[in-house]
Amino acid sequence: MFRIAARDEHYLVNDDPFRAILSFSLPMMLGNLFQQFYTMADSVIVGRFVGEDALAAVGASYALTSVFIAVAIGGGAGASVITSRAFGARDYRTMKESISTSLLSFIAISLVLAACGFLSSSWILEALNTPENVIGDADVYLRIYFLGLPFLFMYNILSSIFNALGKSRIPLFLLIFSSLLNVVLDIVAVTALAMGVAGAAWATLISQALSAVISFSILSRMLSSMEGQRSVLFSLPEARDMSQIAIPSILQQSTISFGMMLVQSVVNLFGSEVLAGYSACIRVDSVVTVPMSAIGNAMSPYAAQNIGAERRDRVGRGLKAAFILVMVFGAAVCLILELFRTQIAGLFLGAEGTEAAYATAEHYMSFLGWFYPILGFAMATGGVLRGTGDMKLFTIASLANLSFRVAASMLLAPRFGVSVVWYCVPVGWLIYFSLCFISYRKAGWSRKTELR
Repeated sequence: MFRIAARDEHYLVNDDPFRAILSFSLPMMLGNLFQQFYTMADSVIVGRFVGEDALAAVGASYALTSVFIAVAIGGGAGASVITSRAFGARDYRTMKESISTSLLSFIAISLVLAACGFLSSSWILEALNTPENVIGDADVYLRIYFLGLPFLFMYNILSSIFNALGKSRIPLFLLIFSSLLNVVLDIVAVTALAMGVAGAAWATLISQALSAVISFSILSRMLSSMEGQRSVLFSLPEARDMSQIAIPSILQQSTISFGMMLVQSVVNLFGSEVLAGYSACIRVDSVVTVPMSAIGNAMSPYAAQNIGAERRDRVGRGLKAAFILVMVFGAAVCLILELFRTQIAGLFLGAEGTEAAYATAEHYMSFLGWFYPILGFAMATGGVLRGTGDMKLFTIASLANLSFRVAASMLLAPRFGVSVVWYCVPVGWLIYFSLCFISYRKAGWSRKTELR
């Protein structure tokens, strides 16, 4: 179905660090952009064709769904590090055992989370102060979303495994296919069939399910062509090693998403018009941070493979290259948001958008556009820490970032206005980066890989 171009499978270990990271992260950036189109398509189409309240309903759902997505991403991070190390060391038997173990583990977890989310969605929305005029649609969207959660987990774990093997183009091809399919299904369900918010949710579920099934088929064929046979389908030692990285990563990812859910509960207090503007910004934020996230995610297998291959001297050089890439993409993001923030907000809000919604969206984008490089530096450094298994201070840094943003938003926003919510963001990012970089500099393994 997809033909893999012939190239050095261990290019993350052998190529120039800058070229290796750029080559690895660019397909991942494109893939992540298409992945963001899943939820962005829902928001744009629902906002333009159903109305501002429907956009607010999807936005109210986003904070909760992000918690579950974070668990999948965190689990994928744990699986990818173990897989990358085995792949870098050419231990294909261990690699195959880690892959099957991670898939079985996280699919089982996804089934439990799907059931819990489906049964508790309406209660959670009420606890988050969701405006009454949008809570019904938000609950409908969430319940359908949870039905597809196992497919979301399966796809994210498989994507992480492909990335760990240096095959970041495969998730890109699949995301292009599934994102385009999602847009088509969104338009048909929301406009032609007049299914509203439910139609957007079903479009996402179907697209993710097909992506997961195709991904599994491609990986199975790839593994069958590699030497070495796994001795067991589920390896307890591999699960234990994976959990040592996956659990802190899951806690970090899900805790941040949970914190953002608490922050949104503060935004919800300002009414559905402000929530609609904020919802549009969150979608934009998820897109403009894609380069930073991709570079950070690239640093995990890069560091892991080089450590597995006993080439630790390359890690520091790779981090320096990542910082240069972050500054380039950060400048581009700032320029785009400064010049086109009104037009970007209009994609979601349309001509019928209220003045309060537009003001919220434009203020958010205008302010935060200048600070995304800080986030990129933090993600790149955190990616190195994940790839080397140095999770302690990485987790502390993430929690410190979250704690500051949640506490400041909940204490200050009701008194000084909703803009406090995004004023706190770059300060939290700076805390996150500072602690990660301190850990990088002080860790014993980094003495031979200092960023120079």
